[in-house]
Amino acid sequence: MDSSPSAWFIEAAAAEPDGDEAGSAFDRLHRAFIAARAALGLALVAAQLIAHALTATLATRTLSLSAVYAAEALLLWALPPLRRGVTARSLARVSHLHWWSLIGIDLLLFGALHSLDASSVNYGALFVMPVLTAGVLCPRLLALATAAMATLALLVPELWSLLTNDGGSLRFTQVGLVGGGLFVVALLTSELAGRLAREERAARGSLAMARQQEQLSRLVIDEMQAGVLVVDRRGRVRAANPAAGQLLGEAQPLSLRGRAAWQPLVAAVERAFAEGAWPENGGDVVLLLPGGVSRSLRLRLRFTRRREQQGGEELCVLLLEDNRELLARSRQEKLAAMGRVSAGIAHEIRNPLAAIAQANALLSEDLVGSRNEQLTQMIGSNVQRLKRLVDDVMEVAPGVGPTSQPLDAAQLLRDVVEDWVRINGLAGSGRFVLQPLPADAMVLFEPEHLRRVLVNLLDNALRHATHDAGAIQLSLAPLAEDPEALELVVYSAAAAIAPEIERHLFEPFFSTRSRGSGLGLYICRELCERHNGRIEYRRRRTEPEGNEFCVQMRRFHQA
Repeated sequence: MDSSPSAWFIEAAAAEPDGDEAGSAFDRLHRAFIAARAALGLALVAAQLIAHALTATLATRTLSLSAVYAAEALLLWALPPLRRGVTARSLARVSHLHWWSLIGIDLLLFGALHSLDASSVNYGALFVMPVLTAGVLCPRLLALATAAMATLALLVPELWSLLTNDGGSLRFTQVGLVGGGLFVVALLTSELAGRLAREERAARGSLAMARQQEQLSRLVIDEMQAGVLVVDRRGRVRAANPAAGQLLGEAQPLSLRGRAAWQPLVAAVERAFAEGAWPENGGDVVLLLPGGVSRSLRLRLRFTRRREQQGGEELCVLLLEDNRELLARSRQEKLAAMGRVSAGIAHEIRNPLAAIAQANALLSEDLVGSRNEQLTQMIGSNVQRLKRLVDDVMEVAPGVGPTSQPLDAAQLLRDVVEDWVRINGLAGSGRFVLQPLPADAMVLFEPEHLRRVLVNLLDNALRHATHDAGAIQLSLAPLAEDPEALELVVYSAAAAIAPEIERHLFEPFFSTRSRGSGLGLYICRELCERHNGRIEYRRRRTEPEGNEFCVQMRRFHQA
């Protein structure tokens, strides 16, 4: 591949996204040579006028040629439309007008000047300009061709002089040496420009990779749940992700100083800068934010440059985490471990619990009508409660595979609702409303699991809904975004769930009731996911407002 700068300009201009940058580099060099030509033209005219003032003789032809050259160079420099469309491709062809306007006219006029005034003034040095321009902006072969044309322009008048005058051999030798020097200039210029072009190409590639890495890093930092702040010694925030703004109560913090609420954080950063160290596991700071909100943060600090290192600015990277979130994650890990242990314990409890229930049933038969009958009823009630708790734990025990099967969800809903309404005494009250069910409601689910999910959601709705007519509603309809799914919605007219509770709704052992196990919604989620379904909570904003728990199930189509 050609290593000349022009080849790189052509290749880079056709590539994305660095084509614009490569074009800008070519344009800068092109404008620099155009300005140099304009200055050279003015210098030629000035030299002719000075020579006329000193010698009182005027070389009309050389002055005219110099004036023509100066006019062309100045017009090309002063009128940008004349340069429009000049590219590395256009300068790579001798037949193109752009090559002639920038290089060809130099060869012609400088050759004419050398021929007309060869005896008094040496114009050979002027040929360095077109050769230098070709070496930087044109392919190497064309640069050497330009040097060859310049050498011929120098040799032709000397060859004529040599043929007509026997004393011109020394001047002919000097011209030959100048021509050889032009070839050297063309080669060296092309080689140096090519090397600079390769280094610039490597630099642009590194810059593109650095930009891509910066974008990836910023994307990762922006998506982090932990807050990230980059702070200098004066407390100015150089960078911050959205999580940091949420933790500090301001979308884009610019400086840590000047805020009374952030003073504990400022003091911690100043102490870290002064000592040059911070505990590896971090430390806690408590911020009193506006509105009386107290927030405890776990603070970890890292420095971009230590005191003993030289160069660069010393910056501090702050990693902020809400201690409540840390406690929640720790609690989740402990609950996961407890869940595995609980499943094993529940399995072992089943047999003795069944023995207690059977013994209590036999004992109750002998105590009918006595004062101790109430004690057996209490034992039986607590045995049933323990049995339900064991069943809940075993229902979501690991290792239980899905048992999805086709079932008519509409018919199952009717059966479950009929029993649930009768048990809870809602018949005829108007408090519960079953919306019309679709005719085609075949889904893939396990009947007992779907019954369990539905009863749990209906019990939650009954517990929190108002006593107004239609306060509890049940509907089943195709999902608008996915025709291959049905959506079961349990609505309850109740107050909105607080955000701090909403985020823990489907966590195990989380309950707002003192006697609740906290497994109801967690079991619903596990059963739905086991059958490739999904459950979510949302607040209905339209009238009538309320809470909705939505279960999405896969539809079943008979072949």
